[in-house]
Amino acid sequence: MIIDHLKYLGLFILAILLQVLIFDNIFLFGKANIFFYVLLILLLPVEINKYFLLVIGFFLGFCIDIFNNTIGMHAAASVFISFLRPYVLEILSPRDGFETGDKPRIYIYGFAWFIKYSFSLLLLHHVFYYTVEVFRFDYFFDTLLRVILSSIASLFFIVLSQLIVIKRYL
Repeated sequence: MIIDHLKYLGLFILAILLQVLIFDNIFLFGKANIFFYVLLILLLPVEINKYFLLVIGFFLGFCIDIFNNTIGMHAAASVFISFLRPYVLEILSPRDGFETGDKPRIYIYGFAWFIKYSFSLLLLHHVFYYTVEVFRFDYFFDTLLRVILSSIASLFFIVLSQLIVIKRYL
C-alpha cells in the first residue's frame, strides 16, 4: 500500500517534470500542445475516492499552472476530468465490472479499451482547457482544430509511455 502511494507520488513528480521541461516546449503543426501530465489522472486506481481524485487533479493542474503562468486553466481542466473520470469508467466498464484494486492500464484491459478511455478524457480535458483559454466563439474552428490535434498528440505519447515504461513499474 505504501509502495503504491510512493509510486504515484513519483509518477506525480515525473509527470510534472516531463510536462514542464519537455512537452511544454513542443508545439506541433503550429496548433497542437502535448498535455502529458493528464497521464497521472488516467492511471490512478479505479476505486480511488472521488474527492481525493479531485484534490489530486487540482494539485496536478495547479503545479502545471505555476510553471506555465496560466492562472488556473490547467487546474480547472484537471479537476473537470477528475470529476468526469468515474462516469467515463462506468460507461466503459467491462461486462463483469471492475475488480477491487484494478488499475486502468493498456496491458490489463487491452489496447482498444485504453484508447477509448484515454481519448475520451483527453478530449474532455482539451475542450475545457481551450474553451477557457479562448473564451470566445470567434475562433471556434481554430479551437476545434487545436483540440483534435492536441488530443491526438497527447494520446500518442500517453500510449507510447504505456507500451514502453509503465508496464514494468506500475
